[in-house]
Amino acid sequence: MDVQTAQPEAATESRLKALRAEIKQRGLAGFIVPLQDEHQGEEVPAHARRLTWLTGFSGSAGLAIVLADQAAIFVDGRYTLQVREQTNTELFTPLHVSEDPPAKWIAKHLDGGKLGFDPWLHSPASKARFDVACTKSGGTLEAVSENPIDAVWNGRPPPPDAAARVHEVEFSGESSAEKRGRIAAGLVDDGLDAAVLTLPDSIAWLLNIRGDDLVYAPVALAFAIINKDSTAELFIDPGKITADVRAHLSDEVSISARDEFVAALESLGKNKACVLADSRSAPVAVFDHLEKGGADVTKASDPCQLPKACKNDVELSGIRAAHHRDGAALTELLCWLDLEAAGGEIDELAVIAKSDGLRLRQNNCTGLSFPAITGAGPNGAIIHYRASEKSNRRLTPGELFLLDSGGQYRDGTTDVTRTIAVGDAGKEEQDRFTRVLKGHIALATARFPVGTTGSQLDILARRALWDIGLDYDHGTGHGVGSYLNVHEGPQRISKIPNAQALMPGMIVSDEPGYYKEGAYGIRIENLLAVREAEANGGDRPLLEFETLTLAPLDRKLIDTALLTQDEIDWLDAYHARVRDALSASLDAKTTEWLAGVTAPLGA
Repeated sequence: MDVQTAQPEAATESRLKALRAEIKQRGLAGFIVPLQDEHQGEEVPAHARRLTWLTGFSGSAGLAIVLADQAAIFVDGRYTLQVREQTNTELFTPLHVSEDPPAKWIAKHLDGGKLGFDPWLHSPASKARFDVACTKSGGTLEAVSENPIDAVWNGRPPPPDAAARVHEVEFSGESSAEKRGRIAAGLVDDGLDAAVLTLPDSIAWLLNIRGDDLVYAPVALAFAIINKDSTAELFIDPGKITADVRAHLSDEVSISARDEFVAALESLGKNKACVLADSRSAPVAVFDHLEKGGADVTKASDPCQLPKACKNDVELSGIRAAHHRDGAALTELLCWLDLEAAGGEIDELAVIAKSDGLRLRQNNCTGLSFPAITGAGPNGAIIHYRASEKSNRRLTPGELFLLDSGGQYRDGTTDVTRTIAVGDAGKEEQDRFTRVLKGHIALATARFPVGTTGSQLDILARRALWDIGLDYDHGTGHGVGSYLNVHEGPQRISKIPNAQALMPGMIVSDEPGYYKEGAYGIRIENLLAVREAEANGGDRPLLEFETLTLAPLDRKLIDTALLTQDEIDWLDAYHARVRDALSASLDAKTTEWLAGVTAPLGA
């Protein structure tokens, strides 16, 4: 998610030259450079941001392939504009990962030889695709024992060393012992001896610990093994474990250094253990070391992901409280913008400073859940834009302004987007905003049978745009953690098929949008909790959504002629709820402003 300024062209060129020399010295024809680190997470610590160091691109999803005479960088639809701004396109050809996938490019351009990859940075699924592509090109895929970028990266930052901390049961709602017991029981039922955990958010949830190794996700970077007797082994820098954390984990959780993880995997192999590992998130190296000694490996989903996604009552209560405080901070910001932005003196960086400050002063806020996206005018069309000194733009009357922001609270994680008109709004902008709003309401009010997936609901959010031949190139909704990752699975709402049914306690975003390149961006985002719905006489149990986010929508951008009466009623009811919930937490000026902007549409 973090978008920074591009590398100076001279630095990028010299780094690419150094990498090519290192690749050649190792007898490789090329090398694959993913964004991911060994934990395969969305946020990557500074010392592992090899793709950014090499190319200048700093989006949350990307991959580069470097050959002796050419190189390409692959991104998804969120970053097609950003990659061209940050990357020297004379050195790296920017390609859409779906339209021109890396495997297809390899098959066409490798022309024999060994293509290197770091087995700690790729899942088995991606390795398999690259294997096939290399074979088609007459070459081979070659694992490296040491990443060649690390050999040429001068001044590489050290790994993060923040101390881990206890996440109290008053926020988690369930002890680590209870969680480990649940996971262990599942292992026993499946005839497994252990499960390997490589995702830091799974480990944080299972052990009820948090950390500050990443800027926006409150996790400690570590590996773990959970055994069928409910004991666990945590592989982490011992310096991160305080006396409080050591006491909290108890004797049922052993602590070892990270570099002992490989030996533990190989020991499971030597013992012929039946071990679960997630082939979508665990790196190739994990499977190599397990199988080295003969472990019986089951490739299945991380056993913590689904129970972590289904929040318990304590977590849901905390999340509602966090959204209340977050909504008060955002509403104060929106009031400030409405009263001051039309003067033309506020810029994107000023909004970030104001937004961050208002959030961070809220009770139990420990930081941000991602860097705020503040897109004025055409910058709003860059889906995951982040303002910099170079790109910073003033909020100009007659333009739209898109603000996507969120906080990390000890009792919940927030993510909310609002689009506002600076001054008067144009008719086209009103039409597009209202169609996005119609899609947002359609999803928020959906009732659906148990067993329905997010992919089956995605069309609800797009229909009003599709009616006139418009769409947006991103998913409609992602899972959100409980004081954890702002993006989590296994649930999502997207065109991309997803087999995971929505279940009570899951939290998803509802964020349709529309983006006109060079002009403006529109997105409306609330977080929703899945809950059971009252029966209505049918023969199947139903689910519905509870809207968690509390913040007003910009009435100046709504064309009421495009809304049905039911949609108007929903918006009026939502605004009344926002007003009633937040007014007591706001100062007099903001309370008065909120009363005006949340009045019924017909008033």
